[in-house]
Amino acid sequence: MKPSLPHVLTFCLAVSTQAYSRHSGKASKTCAGLQSKFGDSIVQTAGAEYLSTVSNAWSLFNTLQRPTCVMYPRNANHVQVAMREIYRDKVRYAVQAGSHSGMTGWNNVDGGVLFAFSHMKDVKYNSTSDIITLQPGIRWGEAIAAVESYGVAPMGGRLTDVGTGLLLGGGLSYLAPEYGFSADLFKELDVVLVDGDLVTATATNRYSDLFRALKGGANRFGIVTRYAVEAVHTGTKEDKLWFGGLILYPEEAAEALVNATAKFVRSVTEPKAALFTCLFYAKTGGVLTDTHLVTLFYRGPSLPLDIYGDFLSIPFTSQSLGPASYSDAVNALGPGADRGFGQNFGGSAIAGPTSRYLDALNHFKNYSSIFQDELDHTLMAFTPILQSQINAGRTRGRNAIDPPDGPYAAVVFQDQYKQGVARISQELQDGRKLLFKQIPPSPGLPLYVGESDATQNAFATYSGYEFLKRTYAKYDPTRFNVQYADGPPGL
Repeated sequence: MKPSLPHVLTFCLAVSTQAYSRHSGKASKTCAGLQSKFGDSIVQTAGAEYLSTVSNAWSLFNTLQRPTCVMYPRNANHVQVAMREIYRDKVRYAVQAGSHSGMTGWNNVDGGVLFAFSHMKDVKYNSTSDIITLQPGIRWGEAIAAVESYGVAPMGGRLTDVGTGLLLGGGLSYLAPEYGFSADLFKELDVVLVDGDLVTATATNRYSDLFRALKGGANRFGIVTRYAVEAVHTGTKEDKLWFGGLILYPEEAAEALVNATAKFVRSVTEPKAALFTCLFYAKTGGVLTDTHLVTLFYRGPSLPLDIYGDFLSIPFTSQSLGPASYSDAVNALGPGADRGFGQNFGGSAIAGPTSRYLDALNHFKNYSSIFQDELDHTLMAFTPILQSQINAGRTRGRNAIDPPDGPYAAVVFQDQYKQGVARISQELQDGRKLLFKQIPPSPGLPLYVGESDATQNAFATYSGYEFLKRTYAKYDPTRFNVQYADGPPGL
């Protein structure tokens, strides 16, 4: 029987209380100093808002830490002052924007300072410059709704509950084949560096290297307090400029879906065509069951059969296709807002013959069968990265990922564990590591850092890895971030 949500919260708070006793004296001193400067509404060590923040991360594993204090900035200066004192005192810290990380420790901290951007959620559109300005606490559903009436949207993700942290990992979107990774549309970034300095980075100013590094460098290069991004003209919610939707398939469709996906990746060159293929395994009534889906959207009046015909010919369980606005598209998979479950990501990247995709499917099915008793569900999903997406990033000055020429599929493995489970077995941890070895990235291809395991060195797979290391050494010569904040390895 699954534990009730109150039981889960009680457990989380009990673990958090134990962690609280381990707070460092340095962090307590830093928090006390910040609280004396800003007051107990901006710097909190207890109370309802504090508890809501530390217990509301998407992954249950990220609710088990207890920060010494939570900093709720209202502006960039608050972040500057706090980072100066964190840097001076050598205190651990973390940043929480949308709190949707699948990597434990990346958006919460035990015995340190947590920045929570829940009070910095403004969105503005300037029609003269055609730029959308975002504060870091906004989620994609909120951002898209805020500017939808102007007929524009920021490049974000495919789930409305996800926040701006997605941008720093690169960002995958239904608009990606035409415009690049979401971060490729950066125009200007306000960044607080580890020592508290505030800089504005653009593609052409003295911080152009930092600007590029932030397009895929995750949380390693500073705290972004303002994103100015190119607006994409997507129309209003009444403008049905796309055609597509969601198709669900039965268990026996898995191989056909993988074949169709591999063909799509190899052969499609149309930048108006988007696809997401998800193979989903869950244990229901004691039996491992498969439910597979695709979302497919084309910027045009119908789905071209030469692009999507293979998917449309596979027998399906249910189908919901039709004219769609961009708002409809980003809501197709729901918000992704479920809480109370531990989550883990893993990543790969595949190019080449269909046999590589089918090999991945077989390994993943074996993994799902072996560990079904520990999982609420698990999935393997493919996002095509077309040559048009790679070219769009290069046209805009390149990103840190800098994939090589040639289309490929970004692959994500997501495990969701049973409700209330706070730690997975060593056997499952070893099984995940084996799965990553069995399905490695095809030679030369990058992992997507936002959907990789915390142990996978995504940065080392980037074509821009040497650039990333040089830039990190320039802006954080004491290696403060890698010593005092959890995040991607490799720097």
